[in-house]
Amino acid sequence: MLELLNTVNGWAWGPPMLFLIALTGIYLTVGLKAYPILHLGNGFKQLWRGRHKHGEGEISGFNALMTSLSATIGTGNIAGVATAIALGGPGALFWMWIIALIGMATKYSEAVLAVNFREKNEQGHYVGGPMYYIRNGLGPKFKWLAVVFAFFGMLAGFGIGNGTQANSVADVVSHFNFAGAPIPEWFTGVVVAVLVGLVLIGGIRRISDIAGKLVPFMAISYVLAGILLLIIFADRIPTALDLIFTHAFAPISAVGGFAGATVWAALRYGVARGVFSNEAGLGSAPIAHATATTDNPVRQGTIAMLGTFIDTIVICTITGLVIVASGEWQSGVSGANLTTAAFSAGLPVVGQYIVGIGLAVFAFTTIIGWSFYGEKCTEYLFGPKSIPVFRIIWVLAIPIGATQDLNNAWLLADTLNALMAIPNLIALLLLSPVVFKLTKAFLAKQK
Repeated sequence: MLELLNTVNGWAWGPPMLFLIALTGIYLTVGLKAYPILHLGNGFKQLWRGRHKHGEGEISGFNALMTSLSATIGTGNIAGVATAIALGGPGALFWMWIIALIGMATKYSEAVLAVNFREKNEQGHYVGGPMYYIRNGLGPKFKWLAVVFAFFGMLAGFGIGNGTQANSVADVVSHFNFAGAPIPEWFTGVVVAVLVGLVLIGGIRRISDIAGKLVPFMAISYVLAGILLLIIFADRIPTALDLIFTHAFAPISAVGGFAGATVWAALRYGVARGVFSNEAGLGSAPIAHATATTDNPVRQGTIAMLGTFIDTIVICTITGLVIVASGEWQSGVSGANLTTAAFSAGLPVVGQYIVGIGLAVFAFTTIIGWSFYGEKCTEYLFGPKSIPVFRIIWVLAIPIGATQDLNNAWLLADTLNALMAIPNLIALLLLSPVVFKLTKAFLAKQK
């Protein structure tokens, strides 16, 4: 199974996939005349306006973004960045930035299409996402592509939104001592499973309410702690930036416990972990944004693109700079433990708890956010009656993921991410004229 996964992963994240992700982002950015980048400030204004309900939908535009961020701000920001640097060197962070900048247009387009082509299910609730904008936007001939996305979206959740999240939390918590003994990984998995199960009973409204409270608080706390560390490492930041920009285009030799990395490794892991973290192009976030209460698809798209900016340009950058500036990237450690070591280097004792608590909260919100994505993909394939079954399987999978090998968990997540992204990226390219037309009409109306 591992050999098969390695083979598929090597193909899935090979040059064609990286080219498709980059091409889609660049094409949409150019076609939108850099709207997402130039209207970043307007996005935050719309976010503030989105706290209140204007138009039709299930939840506020603000809570839709928080639900989306609850799924994106997770182990990718703590463990994912660390893994990218451990495998690809400091240059991997540069490629995470690039994929995020062009990914803003991708995330914007996903949300615009999700709201524009959404529909109501049997219970009268709004549903949307790639499977719906493929079916309703591209027509019956592409119905099979919608099914392919929903199938891989259902499975991908168990990798990106379940297994890796539970695994990273259990891994970090296992290094804490309670009453003189380490906390077993299975115990952490069971506790997380029980908490997630209690939340899922309430459906999207409870998920969005919890996300709307937990995500802003934890994200701001983590960012402030990161900024404090960057102040402590202020004299090392110029060197760290030099390493990041230099080794984005030049190989880096082995040093300390670091095995060395090629430019291809920096590019591959930077892009893969960047997409894992901000999910631009995966097609997951538009499932949440499709439920937003809004009076225009472009308005919600403008809010949605902030997810990529906040996730990667802000939070991932802070994590990456702390890791490189601390020098711990040379230690040979990977995953969340590398981030823990970097934070502890600047803030002894306290650092490990900042990472541990941050990772636990981020992972918890990601698990509940992705459970919604997974159940909507399952509902599309098997109908509303399949949702309770999916939720039971989802909760039971958490302790299993917590006890698996870390590298295997990431390998599965990366592979499923790529398989999920391919049908969505194809749909975005084919439906791009719709996005351009809606955006042009919205801007003309604003003028």
